[in-house]
Amino acid sequence: MSETDTQSFLVVRLSSLGDIVHTLPAVAALRESFPKARIDWVVDQRWSQLVEMVMGMDEVISLSRSPIGVVACVHRLRGAHYSCALDFQGLYRSAVLTRSSGAARMIGFDRTTAREPGASFFYSERVLPTGRHVAEMNIDLAVRAGAQAPPASPFPLRVPESEARRLRDKLSREGVADYLVVSPGGGWRSKCWTPDRYGTLAKELWRSHGLRTMVNVSASQEELAQGVLLAAGEANPLIVSPPLPELAALLAGARLVVGADTGPVHLAAALGTRVVALFGPTDPARNGPLPRGTVLWNAAPEETTYKRGKSYSAAMLSVSVEQVLEAAEREMSTASAPPR
Repeated sequence: MSETDTQSFLVVRLSSLGDIVHTLPAVAALRESFPKARIDWVVDQRWSQLVEMVMGMDEVISLSRSPIGVVACVHRLRGAHYSCALDFQGLYRSAVLTRSSGAARMIGFDRTTAREPGASFFYSERVLPTGRHVAEMNIDLAVRAGAQAPPASPFPLRVPESEARRLRDKLSREGVADYLVVSPGGGWRSKCWTPDRYGTLAKELWRSHGLRTMVNVSASQEELAQGVLLAAGEANPLIVSPPLPELAALLAGARLVVGADTGPVHLAAALGTRVVALFGPTDPARNGPLPRGTVLWNAAPEETTYKRGKSYSAAMLSVSVEQVLEAAEREMSTASAPPR
């Protein structure tokens, strides 16, 4: 048995939705380079259903935030005797977990790149990435572990057929056949677009294409959803707050997904759905949708601050409904649309 056959890898990426999606090309590179190796992924319990949709994983280890859950997780990791653990998160929490695994090699970003510089202290090998996009930076970690860099960014995601079928039945009962998804929420208000503009977009696409809009929001974003509905008028969007597997099915089946630099947009792009991504205080060269998507970004370089503002930023407000409509038409055109 060769050395590559006995390799075992632990992927440490605990959260969040978009960051997990941008870790997938690195995980795919590991699987391609080590087809017989064991590859496990430890992830926060909230996101475990997403990682369960990743093809090529041996085990998804769900991390509970309770003290008992953390201790049980560490005990489980140490018992697996991994040959290599890779921390794609770069926080103290993920770095300590990587260290606690007892893996023979512990790989992470160097202190100039890790989100919390001190996290690099816990690794046995520190990588200064050469890539600019987050996904490319993650691939650099996989390459240090011995993987070959892929020629493109693969996203090995598979939506369970049972979820896709359940969603089709649900939409059929609502009389919805063709739809787009808008995602007005986000972790920070400064990188979001206003709900009235999403509503206007929904109204225009309803008039021109008969497309029903699904407004994807969390349970705490009811006010955002109502703002979209108020501006959409006759388009009569549907508000949805689906669990992760259903969200994946919803995004995979959409004609188009429009949103800011947020997890649902990145998940949609990874699933092969056409997306229009709106950027302001974050840089699409670092965080843009992959493998492709139309990006609208009016910001000057000095406005790319990554500041978690509580108000809508000038850069995001500069993105007009007309710009988004034009991009949406391009994405949905016969010439550019992929086979469905």
